Amino acid sequence: MRTCFAVSVLAIMGIAAAPRAARAQDDESLMPEQSAAKAKELLQQTITALGGDAYLNVRDYVCTGHAAAFEHSGEAGEPSEFKDLWLMPDKERTEFEVKSIPLVAILIGQPPQKGGVNIQLFAGNQGWSMDRGGVNEQSPEAIADFQEQLRNSMNNVLRHRLSEDGMMFRYAGVDIVDLKPVDWVELVDSTNLTMRLAIEQSTHLPLQFVVTTRDPETHEETSRTTMYSEFLPSNGVMMPRNIMRMHNTMTASQVFYTECDVNTGLDPNLFTKQSLEERYAKLGNKDKPNKNKTQPGAPGSSP
Repeated sequence: MRTCFAVSVLAIMGIAAAPRAARAQDDESLMPEQSAAKAKELLQQTITALGGDAYLNVRDYVCTGHAAAFEHSGEAGEPSEFKDLWLMPDKERTEFEVKSIPLVAILIGQPPQKGGVNIQLFAGNQGWSMDRGGVNEQSPEAIADFQEQLRNSMNNVLRHRLSEDGMMFRYAGVDIVDLKPVDWVELVDSTNLTMRLAIEQSTHLPLQFVVTTRDPETHEETSRTTMYSEFLPSNGVMMPRNIMRMHNTMTASQVFYTECDVNTGLDPNLFTKQSLEERYAKLGNKDKPNKNKTQPGAPGSSP
């Protein structure tokens, strides 16, 4: 079953700041065991709201939409159409027309050649990219970043990490997020990585997921925030139509999905280097660069 999201104009939405609501007295006085129990209960309610067993057992999904990156000035770059394919648990293939190189640098970390089809592919501890210059290996840094973000993503935490040894849970009180009352749940894993989830009180759907790390030498904190909105069902699974990502206090990117299809039976061969080489061969000369000219910014040429 396919869910289609009608999108008229790609508009970059601001997230309204709201004052933090005071916690109820009984929540402030919860004992650690009570706090952990309440946090776990809220997390289970969120899993149920997202689709329960259907959400936990997603095998793959294919989504299309528009993505835009934000400059340091706060201005949104030119949006690009894209197609995102996921094969659980750790394979992702993203295809799009390259209109904004900063978009790819922010989302992927690899600077492709501008123009034509670009594909970024990750499969576990391997990765490749394809653009007008050919097929290239992803850098070790890009692969490591993909693995880290996958491990600490909200979906991976909810599906696979809640029963992890050493995971601690704490109810962190009430708040207002995107003008909606939420309950905050805090998780700390065995490496002292802190993850916070804002759960809308009326629907139990997630609105924000914040991952905070601390530099072991400088003790400086870095946060990655993902914001979700406009959930719609797809084959029994609630999917957000709008996802915004922030790095510390700066907006990094925003994605608008126009449609999503869950459990499509994706071919695992789509997530191989050979699939990119075959795709590149089919492009013909129309999208390939002139071999007699130097092509700046090819993938793999930058660390």
